[in-house]
Amino acid sequence: MRLRGNKRQKTDEQPELHGTSGLAVELRGVRRQYGRGKGAVHALGGVDLALPRGTFTAVMGPSGSGKSTFLQCAAGLDRPSAGSVRLGGTEITGMRENQLTELRRSRLGFVFQAFNLLPSLTVEENVLLPMRLAGQRRDRRRAAQVLARVGLADKAGRRPGELSGGQQQRVAIARALITGPDVIFADEPTGALDSTTAAEVLGLLRHAVDTLGATVVMVTHDPTAATWADRVLFLADGVFAGGLDRGTPERIAERMAALTSPTGAMARAAA
Repeated sequence: MRLRGNKRQKTDEQPELHGTSGLAVELRGVRRQYGRGKGAVHALGGVDLALPRGTFTAVMGPSGSGKSTFLQCAAGLDRPSAGSVRLGGTEITGMRENQLTELRRSRLGFVFQAFNLLPSLTVEENVLLPMRLAGQRRDRRRAAQVLARVGLADKAGRRPGELSGGQQQRVAIARALITGPDVIFADEPTGALDSTTAAEVLGLLRHAVDTLGATVVMVTHDPTAATWADRVLFLADGVFAGGLDRGTPERIAERMAALTSPTGAMARAAA
């Protein structure tokens, strides 16, 4: 499955990205099995995927379809039982744990439903944390730039507890952007937000793709959230079961309903 990305222009004020062409995410024959024997769970059953840089992809599927496992394997948070994962052209499947940790800190960005901000640090310190953990010089000018991009230029000295949920997620997006990552992985980033705030957060992710040339891979259960993506991919029983380009919430919901219907389950079992 291959998407076409658009080339983006980068201004001097934008965080530098790790390249503007080629594939950002590539999975070949990725399988993930938990346990052995009769009790084994086949969370991923042979996933093939190629996503160019500068694209926004949403991944959806029924509960238990393998969405979380896909994200964890694609982001180097879990190791596949078989297959190959490449990020930004780098093969990560055989990396040692310390190498994976370094890659995640320097070349990947993460946005989670729970924000995962450190309450004892200021907003600026939370944004700069990936640079600090990677042993890089903490660039306060860059932090100010990304905070301005997410509308929080005046919140750098605040603590997360002083911010609303939407503002905290904006901080998380700024933190994800600070190193100019190859890929931003977002796991239900709007799950804890109301619809208005969710749209603002999704707009920031869309802006990162369109303006900064970022690559976003988002797992979501929300058809409306998925409409912000260039393409929606559907997972069912650990394999991809098709996709939609720029689908409406209604079309996306229909596809999801088909995946969860008894007829759809029988068709996949017979395939």
